[in-house]
Amino acid sequence: MKSYAEINEKIKQGKAVVVTAEEIIDLVQEKGYQKAAAEIDVVTTATFGPMCSSGAFLNFGHSDPPIRMSKVSLNNVPAYAGVAAVDAYIGATELSETQGFQYGGAHVIEDLISGKQVELKALSYGTDCYPRKEIHTYITLQDLNQAYLFNPRNVYQNYAAAVNSSSKTIYTYMGTLLPNFGNVTYSTSGELSPLLNDPYYRTIGIGTRIFLGGTVGYVAWEGTQHNPLQKRAENGVPLSSAGTLALIGNLKEMKRDFLRAALFDRYGVTMYVGVGIPIPILDEEMLRFTAISNREIQTTIVDYSVPERSKPNYGLVSYEQLRSGRVTVQGKSVPTAPLSSLYQARRIAAILKEWITLGQFTLTEPVQALPLENKLNSLEIHAKEASQHA
Repeated sequence: MKSYAEINEKIKQGKAVVVTAEEIIDLVQEKGYQKAAAEIDVVTTATFGPMCSSGAFLNFGHSDPPIRMSKVSLNNVPAYAGVAAVDAYIGATELSETQGFQYGGAHVIEDLISGKQVELKALSYGTDCYPRKEIHTYITLQDLNQAYLFNPRNVYQNYAAAVNSSSKTIYTYMGTLLPNFGNVTYSTSGELSPLLNDPYYRTIGIGTRIFLGGTVGYVAWEGTQHNPLQKRAENGVPLSSAGTLALIGNLKEMKRDFLRAALFDRYGVTMYVGVGIPIPILDEEMLRFTAISNREIQTTIVDYSVPERSKPNYGLVSYEQLRSGRVTVQGKSVPTAPLSSLYQARRIAAILKEWITLGQFTLTEPVQALPLENKLNSLEIHAKEASQHA
């Protein structure tokens, strides 16, 4: 058994042994679980993929005379202004009022971290304390008082693979799906993915320090649609979409390499987010979790051509099979394509490993664990209850 304090002391002394979630697999083959658990202190995990549930809180500062902004747009992309006078939240998937699918909130965020000027327009109804009713100006990231990324749902713990059984091409958040089982798309980094290496959230919880968008960030809460009760394999790994994380970090310190806007043809705008999470090897159980390989991680193939909440599925497939480039669906050999970038995930895991090895990044023990019992509700359409008509 090791404690966070013991591991952090080794990090500060430059003596911590850190490997990535890919490197640990070969080390376990060579040394066995017990010896590897004793030698390894930290395993770094990472992902870089489309994460629609992302956005940023911005504070613009007060003009003279001041304004209580009630409607805000940035480069003609609406931002939510129902907070305080000069605060707004720009969501990654919000579309431009003038460019539609070609530009959205993710592009505004990318433009800000790229140092570009962004056009700010705001309207107000005017009050005694905030008499200005309109403002039109240009801002940069450095003009803002605070700008922090707050992503309500990132780092999905496994995600179903997508296929299309219909006779026409469909355009989805899982990419373009070709007719008659023409392709399969999937979107996690497999054996490198953070929550697949800590399936029961023993070390990843509220307050965990992470790599987010090129700088230090934190796990703020369980993510929306967190679903830990998803069916799991014997090794504990969920067989489809399960846990999620809400993440927070300083947008002013982030880098464009790890936070990029993207267009999904005829679907909309999203944002690729780079996340790296260190997992302390507290004991042999954590070592076993992190040594899991693509061969041992399975996900469900789901038919996206059925426009219903409950979609048919075509069984399980391993990430080793998905990464081979072809899988068999309904007896047909089908090409596969990842939506996430393995190249970037490997890069992030390596950067985080370097930060820890150099003593620049220590680990935080969660201040609260993520829930393991959490029923996922759906939205049902009801008539108003009779008692509320009175």
